[in-house]
Amino acid sequence: MRTIDWVDGAIEIIDQTALPGELRILRLHTVGELVAAIQSLAVRGAPALGVAGAFGVALAAKVHADDPAALEIAVERVSGARPTAVNLARGARRAARRLPSFDAVLAEACAVRDEEIAASSAMAARGADLLVELCGARPRLLTHCNTGGLAAVTLGTALGVVHELHQRGHLAGVVASETRPLLQGARLTSWELSQWGIEHRVAVDSAGPFLMARGEVDAVIVGADRICANGDVINKVGTYAHALGARRAGLPFVVVAPESTVDPDTATGLDVPIEDRGSAEVTPWAEAVNPAFDVTPYDLVTAIVTDQRVIRPSATA
Repeated sequence: MRTIDWVDGAIEIIDQTALPGELRILRLHTVGELVAAIQSLAVRGAPALGVAGAFGVALAAKVHADDPAALEIAVERVSGARPTAVNLARGARRAARRLPSFDAVLAEACAVRDEEIAASSAMAARGADLLVELCGARPRLLTHCNTGGLAAVTLGTALGVVHELHQRGHLAGVVASETRPLLQGARLTSWELSQWGIEHRVAVDSAGPFLMARGEVDAVIVGADRICANGDVINKVGTYAHALGARRAGLPFVVVAPESTVDPDTATGLDVPIEDRGSAEVTPWAEAVNPAFDVTPYDLVTAIVTDQRVIRPSATA
């Protein structure tokens, strides 16, 4: 099942806010519905957001074919629905270059979808090869947030590597950090690992570095929402702490993300707007700091695996 697709004139997504209790499919017919789904995290993950951006422009072209001003506003709404992940705006801009033809826009959006599917397979193979090289034949991995098919279209990024290792018989175990504030690790990653028949444990976020220090993990593998020109990695909040823990324990810290997530126009993590999701998601009785993402400096990153290459930013640190 695809996380996001174009079906009979509308966008269909798996509603990730309903998992793991219910596998619910949403049909989105308007840009407003899509933007709401993006902002509520019903659809999320950098590759999936890139596809959502492209399909969102197709929706806009379909609905506002005779109103250029409304079409422009709708495209901007899609592009800006979440500011941190580069893929959303990039997918929207790419599809928008084919305006005003709806057919051309839809064809481009489907091409974005198909490229992400192919990228997941390429990353899985390349990442699995690298993890065996770094850790030996049966690594025990810690992962953060959700980076499986729910974050892409199928298979995923970092979790796609986990799946590939499992398929090869080269996986000794997985720890999935719960990932505050919306428990995307405990809810989504755990659900996907269960679907694949992969044994795993869920760990509270703050336990990750301790588990590394105690020798229960061989490597950390995560995804990314943006990779800056210098190799700084923007990912779900908590990633930086895991990178620090991995460095202290002497473990590889590997990032897996499609080439479309690499942003050569953003010099460092200091230049990236970090979304804060407000206090309501955390607690109703106090003001809370609730950044959705953090910045892991490039010198803490052992390797970045894309569908096209392996980058080793820490080698230049």
